[in-house]
Amino acid sequence: MNISVIISTYNSPKWLEKVLWGLERQTHRQFEVIISDDGSSIETEQFIKKFSQFSFFKIKHVWQKDNGFRKCEIINKAIILAKEDYLIFLDGDCIPRKDFIFEHINQARSNTFLTGSFIRLPMMISTLIDREIILNQECFEWNWLIKNGLHKNRKNSKLKIKQCLVPLFNKISPARTNFKGGNASAWKKDLLKINGFDHRMAWGGEDRELGERLKNSGVKGRHVRYSAIIVHLDHSRNYADPHQVEKNKLLRLDVEKNKLQRTSFGIDKIKHEDIQVLE
Repeated sequence: MNISVIISTYNSPKWLEKVLWGLERQTHRQFEVIISDDGSSIETEQFIKKFSQFSFFKIKHVWQKDNGFRKCEIINKAIILAKEDYLIFLDGDCIPRKDFIFEHINQARSNTFLTGSFIRLPMMISTLIDREIILNQECFEWNWLIKNGLHKNRKNSKLKIKQCLVPLFNKISPARTNFKGGNASAWKKDLLKINGFDHRMAWGGEDRELGERLKNSGVKGRHVRYSAIIVHLDHSRNYADPHQVEKNKLLRLDVEKNKLQRTSFGIDKIKHEDIQVLE
């Protein structure tokens, strides 16, 4: 099964490099990577060109001019460009464990999207992680993380669960199956049916709103919280706007209340000539 992995990024080439090293370590190696870049400077473009020279996977870098937070629009452009039928979504600050893609493929089902979670790392560990640590997979080991400053809590303890119990924990998880854009997967045809992400939404629940429309269209959510593991690198969030978050919430509540399946502000608003792929 071939896969398109869509990675969102904005002016974080050092973190993006760590994510790509995580993909270099994947056990399932039949995939393309589409980097959806919401207006990064030339530094990111130069890094991607350099990394592409030795990477085993093909990288497409789709870019748009920096005009505020337009993640939904750039991801929709990446969805259009994706050549494979099944899409995995990953943020440019989330390093995937070596079995990440395999787990998404292994649990893919028709009329279903998959949603995972992440281990949030403090800045100290985020900075410490390098290529060797990623390739050796130490950054996914409980003892290594605790030794280097990760807090022991319920959310982080998913790394300690025995492999034989992982399917059970995925099944009985009390968490809602909200679509999480940093660790999720879905069939391209299902995303096209609902017209992709809603361009009206800036940061704050834009992925959850898409998940609600998927559910309204008959696509059920399923957990991979305990199997598709990623670690989330620390960073500032100067783009967070409480007023926009509230607007996003109202849009989502309208989707839930009226059982809306398709947005009028999505993929079909994009012209192919407006999709810029950097070579």
